[in-house]
Amino acid sequence: MASALIGGMLQRGFQVSDIRVVEVSAEARERMQKQFGVAVAAGVDAAIGEDVVLLAVKPQQMRDVARGLQPHLRGQLVISIAAGIRARDLSRWLANHGRIVRAMPNTPALLRAGVSGLYAAPQAGPADVQSAQRILEAVGAVVVLDREEQLDAVTAVSGSGPAYVFYFIEALQQAAGELGFSPEQARSLALETFTGAAKLAAESTEPIEALRARVTSRAGTTEAALTNMEAGEVKRRIVEAVHAAARRSKELGDEFGKD
Repeated sequence: MASALIGGMLQRGFQVSDIRVVEVSAEARERMQKQFGVAVAAGVDAAIGEDVVLLAVKPQQMRDVARGLQPHLRGQLVISIAAGIRARDLSRWLANHGRIVRAMPNTPALLRAGVSGLYAAPQAGPADVQSAQRILEAVGAVVVLDREEQLDAVTAVSGSGPAYVFYFIEALQQAAGELGFSPEQARSLALETFTGAAKLAAESTEPIEALRARVTSRAGTTEAALTNMEAGEVKRRIVEAVHAAARRSKELGDEFGKD
């Protein structure tokens, strides 16, 4: 995700000199430097001159990273893209630093086609929100949230959402294979169908259910398929699955936020 953000920022007009990266892996440091031309260091030094510090680390690493960063902060805006780590916990690890914005992007950011939820802690001002938006918009759309707990739902819907989409494509591809298509044909049929339908939905002003109904002729093939799905309560199961993901996001916040 850090690489996606760096690439997107450079495409959106940020200068190479605007970006400095800290990466503990020597291999990753070399790759980033070659790919983007940005300055890459092995650790945080005593003089962080950047206006914004973006933390793109795993949730279980955040406490140690934040405590290592804390002595070097000079009031900068801190943006975290770690799932579940709440602003109050991050603030505590940063010695009560208040200018914090949390964001939850998703993996289509790799193609500059992501969507991010964004929440600003109370001590972060409008200019901080604008700065965070500018960075996250480099990799896709941004939804600004009023309440931090909504980030658990963003994690469940769009953060984990690509996996749900891939799961459905897998099923469609499997069905195509069972109906006699080669693996290449099955993959193409499944992917192009999903891509085309998503594009149609994105470009239409009609409700999604209206688009679905238009494809569903009475007593036709689509109705047969959807009737089977409804009998298996597929839609309800998907909704329940997203709720389960949201609950797990909250649980992870409780777990990783402990001292």
